[in-house]
Amino acid sequence: MPNIERIEGFADELTAIRRDLHAHPEIGFEEVRTSGIVAEKLTQWGIEVHRGLGGTGVVGVLKGKGSGAKRIGLRADMDALPMEENTNLRWRSTIPGRFHGCGHDGHTTMLLGTARYLAETRNFDGTVHFIFQPAEEGLGGARAMIKDGLFEKFPCDEIYGLHNAPDLNHGEIAILPGPAMAGADFFDIVINGYGAHGAMPNLSKDPVIVAMTLGQALQSIVSRNVDPHEPAVLSITQIHAGSAYNVIPGEARLCGTVRAFSDEMRVLIRDRMRALCAGIAASFQVEIKVDIRDGFSVLVNEEEQSAVVAQVARTVVDADKVITRSKPKMGSEDFADMMQVVPGAYFWVGHEGSVPVHNPGYVLDDKILPIGASMFARIIETRLPAGAHA
Repeated sequence: MPNIERIEGFADELTAIRRDLHAHPEIGFEEVRTSGIVAEKLTQWGIEVHRGLGGTGVVGVLKGKGSGAKRIGLRADMDALPMEENTNLRWRSTIPGRFHGCGHDGHTTMLLGTARYLAETRNFDGTVHFIFQPAEEGLGGARAMIKDGLFEKFPCDEIYGLHNAPDLNHGEIAILPGPAMAGADFFDIVINGYGAHGAMPNLSKDPVIVAMTLGQALQSIVSRNVDPHEPAVLSITQIHAGSAYNVIPGEARLCGTVRAFSDEMRVLIRDRMRALCAGIAASFQVEIKVDIRDGFSVLVNEEEQSAVVAQVARTVVDADKVITRSKPKMGSEDFADMMQVVPGAYFWVGHEGSVPVHNPGYVLDDKILPIGASMFARIIETRLPAGAHA
């Protein structure tokens, strides 16, 4: 099954765009250059451009043939990660501490490819909103765009997004109806004790000991409070305390993340975390402050839109490469917040290479750019068929 031939015809140009974005990565809410390139390309192709939603977000509006009133949103994220790149690519990051280690440069390029194709052909009846979102990597870019009136200004009847997937084989497309990605909380726990000389621990209220005790206790939440049939993760990813060998510090800090597939389970875990902190604070006679933040909603793929993705995928790749029951992912995605407002689906496009995303050696396979662009384009032509409204 082919990609769209017209998109294949400018695949080299898409690769050039993607590699340029890769060489100049920008993290969340700082995507000034990236959003400028997006706006310039959309304008060049005759697409109506709106800038500034959610800070650096861009929305392109394109009307097709006919008088159809249905509107579909296509979304790509633009931000890079605050991490170093460890590859020898000619187009590797030129900015220290900034790296497109999750492939958002590829997602942006795929949607640009779709926009160019649809602008040139307009073989659809209705309106497409090309949504280029900032700050997906834990900074709330989707919520920022929604707060700025994204769906009031650019109403959508349904919405679609995608992600590259090095854990799939090249050309495989996966879609999972129902809960597909976990909701996520981030937490900071500050233990305020009482410092003393390291040789005189009896004079202290040692926050390090409290942190060690609390860290162990928190791990009991998933093992002893969460239903074994409910997937959940509580990970402490940071521990900060002390500055000298012979000083018991006055403060210790634990930071981390919680993942689950239902809001009820997330509430249970939050409540247990707060209860454990209160109990241990009383036991050790210290103060423990708990800040738990709702970072990502649970991503739920609607059955109807998931079926559309599977149907379209069979026209872009071989039918045996379409995976309709992939496993839910404990990772999170803030496209979930858009899908809480508008029904939609989020799918994955497999590519060559086995290095996972968020690894300093991650490399996106440019051969999937026409696949992603063709998927988006065929979704539009399938859901907004030309001639439906003369």
